[in-house]
Amino acid sequence: MSLIELKVPTIGESITEVTLSQWLVGNGEYVKLDQAICEFESDKATLELPAEVEGKLIWVAAEGDDLEIGAVVAKVDTSVTAGNDAPPAPVAAPAQPVSTAPAATGAVKVIEMKVPTIGESITEVTLSQWLVEDGAMVKLDESICEFESDKATLEFPAEGTGKLIHVAKEGDDLTIGALVAKIEIGASATIKSAAVAPEAAATPSATATVAGHPSPAAAKIMRENGLTANNISGTGRDGRITKDDAVKAVANKATVPAVVAAPAPKVAAPAKPAPVSNTGGSRGTSRKKMSRMRRTIAKNLLAAKHESAMLTTFNEVDLTNIMALRKKYQEQFVAKYGVKLGFMSLFSKACAKVLLEMPDVNAMIDGDHVVYHDYADISIAISTPTGLVVPPVHNVESLKFHEVELKIKELAGKARSGKLTLDEMRGGTFTITNGGVFGSMMSTPILNKPQSAVLGMHTIQQRPMAVNGEVKIRPMMYLALSYDHRVIDGSTSVTFLVKVKNLLEDPTTLLLDL
Repeated sequence: MSLIELKVPTIGESITEVTLSQWLVGNGEYVKLDQAICEFESDKATLELPAEVEGKLIWVAAEGDDLEIGAVVAKVDTSVTAGNDAPPAPVAAPAQPVSTAPAATGAVKVIEMKVPTIGESITEVTLSQWLVEDGAMVKLDESICEFESDKATLEFPAEGTGKLIHVAKEGDDLTIGALVAKIEIGASATIKSAAVAPEAAATPSATATVAGHPSPAAAKIMRENGLTANNISGTGRDGRITKDDAVKAVANKATVPAVVAAPAPKVAAPAKPAPVSNTGGSRGTSRKKMSRMRRTIAKNLLAAKHESAMLTTFNEVDLTNIMALRKKYQEQFVAKYGVKLGFMSLFSKACAKVLLEMPDVNAMIDGDHVVYHDYADISIAISTPTGLVVPPVHNVESLKFHEVELKIKELAGKARSGKLTLDEMRGGTFTITNGGVFGSMMSTPILNKPQSAVLGMHTIQQRPMAVNGEVKIRPMMYLALSYDHRVIDGSTSVTFLVKVKNLLEDPTTLLLDL
């Protein structure tokens, strides 16, 4: 047998871990060269993993596993040829007749089932549920229980065909390598129902003795409440009376006097507790695992808060002239370029112009160095059903207004349909986020690492403003600039925001590059 390991490939410099979201080829099936065998989900995109050779696929990782770059995903048995890919199931079938041979000789083989290695970061799992009863027969690769880790819920397949013996219990926390169960292959691995039936037929009195016999806990409850086994129906194994059976019998006994004493005037008193039920509706809860993207966003946002000296400065901009500009030239702009003149292109161009004038705001920290850029790659925050993405528009300083609008429209469409590529997500020297589209009046945007600044746009409101000694109603927007104080001084941040404000309030200077 020749096994080739298939590992998680290097996807991008910023990606160190992926999630195996879906297997595209079944375990044990034949795969061809370059055939996609599974899908990976990173915090930026969904990718397929192609087979590097032909042969029989053997899964190593499970769906939902978080895998580091270079981790083994599967193995391919290259000794299996295409003509032998169909018979994996029939090949396994003779295992049952073969296993019955030791039964005749009385030989017994025991296989220990231990918690497998799930991932480098997972050291412990919880046995959440047994899928096969203790003492029942299991087949090779049949799922016998479920493990729950801090990252995923996984099924544990049987490593042989035989009688399952539970070792761990539901709810147990187990370390990697801990014993979960044993499988007996041989004389004792006979089908449970076949072994029990003859025994029961040979000793009918045994069942009769057990039927109606209370467990110790049930017997105590029965004695305390004056109950006998004659009027209790046991639901335990072979008719045994369980503790639950005794508790129910006590409850049923308590209801009998209540019915008989119905005519008594005191019976009406229990109506008072009704007001206790004052919730007025459902109080149910649901639990859903965070998506890979959402978990990565959470991690990056916390890192931005904890690893940078972030401050925010505010200003407001009068959009009267921009509104007039858009109203006057919108139809001509759409007719020529096929896209509307929006606020994002105007804000992006204004920021790009000032970023090149003030390189500190366009810089980022790399270890003990500050990296400066002579270009403005502006990341645009785009809301998607799975989370926020910030693909950059490259070289905004060199693009025309309609080119910026078309690029933002293209990126937004790909982001919402999940078709952004890794190359389209890379880069960015500055970020713009527009909470105003959702009605936000003011906020403190958080940095998009490793960038040093982010501009927050907000909703436009008609407000009374003092203009040349007169009160006039103007369309006003609050602007917020969050910045890393390790790179950008307070005076620099304020000056940057004032310059952007001046360009937007007099867009002619922006158009004329003044």
